[in-house]
Amino acid sequence: MHQQSPQRRLTSWPDFWFGDKPLRHVVLKMQLGDQILTLDPLPARILALLPSPAGPDLTALLSDELLLRILAVLPDPLHSPASLVCKRWLRLLGRIHRSLTLLDWSFLYHRLPLRFPDLTDVDLVPASFASPSSHAATGGVLLIHGLVSVRMDPHAEPPIGGRRFLSTDVIDRGLEALARGCLGLWKLALVSAASESTLLTIAGECTTLQELELHRCTDLALGPISAFKNLQVLRLVGSVEGLYGGPRVTDIGLTILANGCKRLVKLELSGCEGSYDGISAIG
Repeated sequence: MHQQSPQRRLTSWPDFWFGDKPLRHVVLKMQLGDQILTLDPLPARILALLPSPAGPDLTALLSDELLLRILAVLPDPLHSPASLVCKRWLRLLGRIHRSLTLLDWSFLYHRLPLRFPDLTDVDLVPASFASPSSHAATGGVLLIHGLVSVRMDPHAEPPIGGRRFLSTDVIDRGLEALARGCLGLWKLALVSAASESTLLTIAGECTTLQELELHRCTDLALGPISAFKNLQVLRLVGSVEGLYGGPRVTDIGLTILANGCKRLVKLELSGCEGSYDGISAIG
């Protein structure tokens, strides 16, 4: 690469970015001490939401319930910029979200219950895969295969025997935090790498859960399912070609399920090995 001589280098960042062009598009300025920070203009609809820097925050006079009703009518694309106005708006907008697909498992421990306390639909499957590098979590390629969507690292070698999952201890800690922080769950998708005691904890805390999607499911994982008293819809994914395999649900597991889940109205099986005996037990 050819390197410019010192005499030809631009002397300042404004000269580098704008040259001799007038800065007509720079309309917002914030004074920080002795410095002036120039920013690109925000859209007019976002500027209308921001309190005037010269006046008081008039939204402070509104109760949380009233302000929550106002924020609830904002279009979805405006939720992210509106959450940057202040901590109060961030907290209230978190209460509006009901559905979430998790990509980073560590978000479960502290931030998810505080950031989104009123979730009713959570998909934990994409975050349950162990990423070979941080690139897969922050970027990578989104692979969609049937019921599964997971971010893949295109620069990593394909794992032998399919994608690896997080350890049972890590999954247990995350699910316990979810059970304590999101008591109003109606729908949950997860990987059956969790221990039996953790599944029983979720069943005891999230009593409103009605729809469960269980990936990499085996016969042994179906024992604790009977503890979900209000479960009505169950999806069992035993294996997905190219992502994960291993033991699958057989007639034994379906018989266990038939004896425990009396309120089921819908059952979906994918990658399972049930036969007439198991299906007839369900019927």
